Amino acid sequence: MKAGNSSYRSGRDIDSVIPVFPLSAALLLPGGRLPLNIFEPRYLAMTDHALSGSRLIGMVQPRLDGAKKADGEPELCDVGCVGRLGSVSETGDGRYLITLIGICRFRVLEELKVKTSFRQCRILPFEADLHDGPDEPEVDRSALLKALRAYLDANNLEADWDSVHQAEDASLVNALSMMVPYGPAEKQALLEAPDLKTRADTLIAITEIVLAQGGGEAGHRLQ
Repeated sequence: MKAGNSSYRSGRDIDSVIPVFPLSAALLLPGGRLPLNIFEPRYLAMTDHALSGSRLIGMVQPRLDGAKKADGEPELCDVGCVGRLGSVSETGDGRYLITLIGICRFRVLEELKVKTSFRQCRILPFEADLHDGPDEPEVDRSALLKALRAYLDANNLEADWDSVHQAEDASLVNALSMMVPYGPAEKQALLEAPDLKTRADTLIAITEIVLAQGGGEAGHRLQ
């Protein structure tokens, strides 16, 4: 896996302890790019910490059942995704605009007791995400595009169809999974899908449910 100026060939290339950014309904997947507006002091400190080291940050959702730790912070989901800081810009009003490039998913082994204002976890990377699987099951691309078109039509959305048709399966499935405005449970299901075909099938199923319920967001362009 290539991310920015670095290559990640095995789990040994990824720090065993990383800062984590708990953010509900935010999804980062391997190869994806997630723009973030950083303004809270502890996450500004987290960004500075990452910049001074390996540039790695773990995106993870708060636990879906709303469980809290003794200090009031949310418990974390078991699975998240490691991202590398690909770009950082300062706004002049105390914020960072950053882009994380997804490297691989990880399992939280334990949250550490730390003195930093931001949280840190010991993780186990999903090494399979770092390599292209030669035996990856084939994605039902036609069903995926049919579901995408139905969702766009139902919500008065547009897409760059030339780019959609040119995209490889992995890029298309992961980009759509990150872009669709679904809730935390749906995003976590997409993250934890064991392979690309399952993720695509899950995305299709979720989209069909949303359409059947008449849900969605209207009046934008899906890019």
